[in-house]
Amino acid sequence: MEHRKKLSLPVVSLSAEYLVIGHLLRRNILTYKAPPNNQGYDLLCTHPDPAHATKTLRVQVKSRYQTDCDRSFPVRRDSFRHFDYLVAVFLNVGLFFCPLDEADDPKNYKGDVEFVVLPNHVALDMLRAVQSGFSKVHLPKAGMECYRNDEGFELIARDLRVDYPSRMTTRKSR
Repeated sequence: MEHRKKLSLPVVSLSAEYLVIGHLLRRNILTYKAPPNNQGYDLLCTHPDPAHATKTLRVQVKSRYQTDCDRSFPVRRDSFRHFDYLVAVFLNVGLFFCPLDEADDPKNYKGDVEFVVLPNHVALDMLRAVQSGFSKVHLPKAGMECYRNDEGFELIARDLRVDYPSRMTTRKSR
């Protein structure tokens, strides 16, 4: 069996947190990045209006850059007490697991970024122990539509009671 050297792409991995921040801000959710290596969460989210900001949510971001990943990621069981939402970011930058001779050019297999936003209890239900001794959250291939992309970010918005951004039109009575 071929032993593969671990590939580390810290810049690509960091992009996942900034992509999540951008999508949350786009949804009018005030979002801050936690200090590096903060235990248990990467982002803090709150209502943008201080008069309505009644709570802060902690968000853990996990990412996979491989288009051909198994859609699982390690999460320690004890870290679940430190976050409210877990966001899985599938960056889909190309193939990394198939033999090189099977892929003409790994970049040909890149795809759109996909977000899966899981409330803590949902992510915990998907946690499985694996042979290596770690625990992994395994996402199913189907049935996740209510947690994907904008639908998923909407869960955080509802939890914070942040209305969808819109222009209020008023007519002056004549």
